[in-house]
Amino acid sequence: MSPYAAEFIGTMILIALGGGVCAGVSLKKSFAHGSGWIVIGLGWGLAVAVAVYAVGQISGAHLNPAVTLALAFQGAFSWRDVPGYIAAQLLGAMAGAVIVVLHYLPHWKETEDTATKLSVFATGPAIDHPFANVLSEMIGTFIFVLALQSFGGNSFAEGLNPLIVGFLVVSIGLSFGGTTGYAINPARDLGPRLVHWLLPIPGKGTSNWKYAWVPIVGPLLGGSFGGLFYQTVFKGNMTPAFWIVLGMIVVVLMLTFRFSRTYKSYKAHKMTA
Repeated sequence: MSPYAAEFIGTMILIALGGGVCAGVSLKKSFAHGSGWIVIGLGWGLAVAVAVYAVGQISGAHLNPAVTLALAFQGAFSWRDVPGYIAAQLLGAMAGAVIVVLHYLPHWKETEDTATKLSVFATGPAIDHPFANVLSEMIGTFIFVLALQSFGGNSFAEGLNPLIVGFLVVSIGLSFGGTTGYAINPARDLGPRLVHWLLPIPGKGTSNWKYAWVPIVGPLLGGSFGGLFYQTVFKGNMTPAFWIVLGMIVVVLMLTFRFSRTYKSYKAHKMTA
């Protein structure tokens, strides 16, 4: 199997299991309905662990464009392979979302709330605040990639590493997930969001494209900086990319902060009117 096929299958497994737990908890007449955030966090962690076990020996199990970019910036992964990996991850995420749609086929009609249906596929903010939302995704992905890199400096029993990565995802979900649903993976959000937009899901509502840039830009910048931060601070190897990505983060946060103030004023004016 090629590494690209492995990334496709691994990401498909990740989204099928991760989206599946969201569907089970959220959709009506599911036995898991209403079982809560702890179940979702644990489900996503186990989804990551299973996916890494499945394809880790073939492709390295990036399963996430933010991880792929972080490794490329470090020089640990070829830039030539980046587009193929990201394409495979996006397509795999879409395939995983289709599996969820089919598995829970009669439950979509039983669930009236459109936002609940969208939450099975894509993330969204608990409080609609663009600056805070993108910062949250940056922080979560920064911690994820930094911790992921740090695991390499520890010894684990053979075959235990994927399970530790899964526990890392659970930890991030419990600690940081309450603000934006912790995408920390552009493919995880964009692929299923596209499926939600494309498929004729009963009463699905809109796909909330105005928010879709947050779980793309935040994780890509936060994850890239996490990898560069590890390389600089832990390994003592600073490159110009460290300052370039840091500068991009500052610019994005400044622009988003300004936009958030304008957006808040617009919403207040609209409510008053």
